[in-house]
Amino acid sequence: MPPLAVSLGDPAGIGPEIIAGSWARRAEAGLAPFFVLGGAGVLTAAAAQRGLDAPVVAIADPAETGAAFAHGIPVLGEADCPYHPGQPGDEGAALALHSLAEATRMALLGKASAVVTAPVAKAQLARIGFEFPGQTEFLAVACGLPAEAAVMMLAGPNLRAVPLTVHCALAEVPAQLSTAMICAKARTVNAALRRDFGLAAPRIAVCALNPHAGEGGKFGGEERDVIEPAIAILREEGLAMTGPHPADALFTPRARTTYDAALCMYHDQALIPVKALDFDEGVNVTLGLPIVRTSPDHGTAFDIAGKGLADPGAMIAALRMAGEMAAQRAAG
Repeated sequence: MPPLAVSLGDPAGIGPEIIAGSWARRAEAGLAPFFVLGGAGVLTAAAAQRGLDAPVVAIADPAETGAAFAHGIPVLGEADCPYHPGQPGDEGAALALHSLAEATRMALLGKASAVVTAPVAKAQLARIGFEFPGQTEFLAVACGLPAEAAVMMLAGPNLRAVPLTVHCALAEVPAQLSTAMICAKARTVNAALRRDFGLAAPRIAVCALNPHAGEGGKFGGEERDVIEPAIAILREEGLAMTGPHPADALFTPRARTTYDAALCMYHDQALIPVKALDFDEGVNVTLGLPIVRTSPDHGTAFDIAGKGLADPGAMIAALRMAGEMAAQRAAG
C-alpha cells in the first residue's frame, strides 16, 4: 500500500511538533509509513525545540518512504520557511497551502494511500487568497466535487459525530437544513461507514435541533417538518436510522451503545461531545471523497506552539485511522 501523505499545517502552530512527535512514537503507536510535503527546516527546528530525536530524510519520490521511515521523517519537496512558533505570517500560510495542495495531489495520483492534514489557520490562509471555509471544502473541489459533497465526521474511541451544517452562524442553521440535504449527507455517512470502517449495517442516530426534539412543535417545527420526513425516506431505503433524539440525552454512555454515528444539526452540537469525550484522540475525517483524508480534531494552538506542551495524541490517532481506512478500502 502506498504511504500516507502528511501536510505540514501552519508552521507557526503545533503541526510540525506533533508530526515529529508522531514519528518518534511510530513503533509503539503502530503507524503506517508517512511522508511530509515540504517544511524540512521547520520540522528539524520543531523537533530540536521539543528535544526529539527526529531527523529529517529528504526523499525524491513517495516510493522511497518505506526505506527512509525507519531513519527519520521523510520529506518530499524543497518548500520551506523560517520556524517562528506562535508567530503566524503570510510566508507560513503559503507553505501550509502548498503542502496541503501537494499532499492532495499525491493521493489523487495514487502515490499516497491517504492524506493527513495538520491544523491550519483559516484567517491566515484567507490573507493569501484561500477562498474556502476550510480544508474539507478545498479537498472536495480538488477532487472534482462540489464543496458540499464532502461530509465532516469527528471520530474518537467513544463517539462518531457528523455536523450537517458546519461553518455558519447558529442563526442560519434552520434555513440551511432541508430534508433533501439530510438525506444526501446520511447516505454519504452510511456508505463511508460501510466502505471505510467495515460496518456491514451502520446504525445512524439523528439528533434533534430543538429542545425535547421540538415537543410536538411547541419548541420549533424543524423536527416535524424537516428531520422526521428525512428519517422516513432513509428508512424506506433500508438505512438503519433512529430519531430525532433530544440532544441532551443522545451522548450519554447508554445511548452511545445504540448507534455507530450521530448526525447532528450544527457544528458545536457534534464537536462539543466529541471533544469532551476524546479530545486527545479525536480525528476529523472527510467522507464522500475518492481519497481518504483525516486530521487531528484541534486547531493550530499558536499559544502553546514551541513550548513543549502540545500532545501528539490526536495526530497519532489521525495517522492510525488514515492507515486503517486506506487498508479497508484496499481490501474492499
